[in-house]
Amino acid sequence: MSDVPQNSRSRSRWVATACAALLAGTTLGGVAVPARAQNALQPSGMSQKLPDFVDLAKQVRPAVVSITSMLKDDGSDDEMGGGEGGGGQQMPFPFPFPFPMTPQNHGGRTVEARGSGFIISADGYIVTNNHVVKNATSVTVTLDDGTTLKAKVVGHDSGTDIALLKVKPSAKLSFIQLGESDDVQPGEWVIAVGNPYGLGGSVTAGIVSARGRDIGDGPYESFIQVDAPINRGNSGGPLITQDGKVVGVNTAILSPGSGGGSIGIGFAIPSDTVKDVVAQLEKTGHVQRGYIGVTAQEITPGMAKALNLPIQGTPDTAGALVASVVDDSPAEKAGIKPGDVITKLNDQKVGNPRDLAIKVAGVVPNTKVTLTFLRNGTTETAQATVALKTGGSNGQAAGQGSSGNNTGSIGVTLAALTPDLRQQLGLDDDVKGVVVRDVQGGSAADQAGLKAGDVIVGVGNTMVNSPHQAADAIHAALKNGEVALRVLHDGQMLFVAISPNDNGGGGGGDNGGGDNGSDGDGQG
Repeated sequence: MSDVPQNSRSRSRWVATACAALLAGTTLGGVAVPARAQNALQPSGMSQKLPDFVDLAKQVRPAVVSITSMLKDDGSDDEMGGGEGGGGQQMPFPFPFPFPMTPQNHGGRTVEARGSGFIISADGYIVTNNHVVKNATSVTVTLDDGTTLKAKVVGHDSGTDIALLKVKPSAKLSFIQLGESDDVQPGEWVIAVGNPYGLGGSVTAGIVSARGRDIGDGPYESFIQVDAPINRGNSGGPLITQDGKVVGVNTAILSPGSGGGSIGIGFAIPSDTVKDVVAQLEKTGHVQRGYIGVTAQEITPGMAKALNLPIQGTPDTAGALVASVVDDSPAEKAGIKPGDVITKLNDQKVGNPRDLAIKVAGVVPNTKVTLTFLRNGTTETAQATVALKTGGSNGQAAGQGSSGNNTGSIGVTLAALTPDLRQQLGLDDDVKGVVVRDVQGGSAADQAGLKAGDVIVGVGNTMVNSPHQAADAIHAALKNGEVALRVLHDGQMLFVAISPNDNGGGGGGDNGGGDNGSDGDGQG
């Protein structure tokens, strides 16, 4: 007789039977299918699949590398921690930081920073960003297959943020070619490959949003803007078209706040720029740039009207207005003068001052070039021998125009440039002109950005040396509704276009005697 009660044995048999039925319905050859499964949707998928980047990613990934730089720890609390080149550069937009999520401190002396790069030759030349390896005590490269190699920095260029590395591989390496960035068009598909947040071999895709972007980092930038996600650690990685060519080096992102993540606005250095820089770095380890010695600025519609320039359209198609010419420079020797508008360098169109700076910088020093320019409405040409740029920059300044439709005063009080004023303003003896003693609030001059202490050296293309002369020239120019002043403003020579205020009344200089035989104050 069993010790188990009868009702318990019956319950056990029922449970066993139920379990057997459940197993039969789920695992034994699919004999029994629950009614719920029988009613499930069975999508067949699209007859035509969307295009993807699977094959492209497989082909290019072996040529993309992760870069680890050991940097000196400067003790900074900045999230960029010196990985952007010694903790010195300030950017209007933060670069994609080459660090992983948390920079690793090694004994309080060095910091490990990570970025990306790509191989451009079978013997081991690698392109990356200057800010990834700048001030590094050592650099290592990790290939796609996990192989780690020590790298030598062949050369770097802060002006374009490009660096060239060299490794010594045991066998030939897979590499990718630099394409033609001038052929890239907004709307074109591209992929970015790199090492975001230390996750090597990551691929993101997007389209080219725009070309020729200037983010205020330097005089030679003309970035490709993309919406492919670019994050920390993507710096130095390639931007690749669907035909497998590198058209850019991922360099910067617009990332509001402290997070540093992608919001879909990234910037890449065009491959055409990279080619020129890399060729020089490989040959000499540094970059030589051309120099002609002009400070140029964009031409606003108001400026074009004030200078009687036969130029219509948007400012970026107007050319580069010469605001000043360096003494004994190639431009001066070629006869270029302030007020000229440079429209071509050789046969290449010059759209704006940045375009001029980039084109001049790309000319090999001691090369003769033809400058096409407008002077007093007439197209002229001149031959200039490009010099070697040894320091400083071909400065650029943008004049501000203001609107108005009646003739009258622009709202400035002028004073002679006396020895005392020259000393107070720190001006050299060779600076000629008149000093802006006061600017009326809300006036056309105030709206255009003039301030007390500025020195007006010319009205249009006419040089002025006294307040009366300047006032007369201003009033004469106002008869045409616009006046272009050539001004020394905060140490920068530039043109400023001004329109008169509606409530302005024509003002002339008084007749009081000035110091040292100069004219008295004047008003314009």
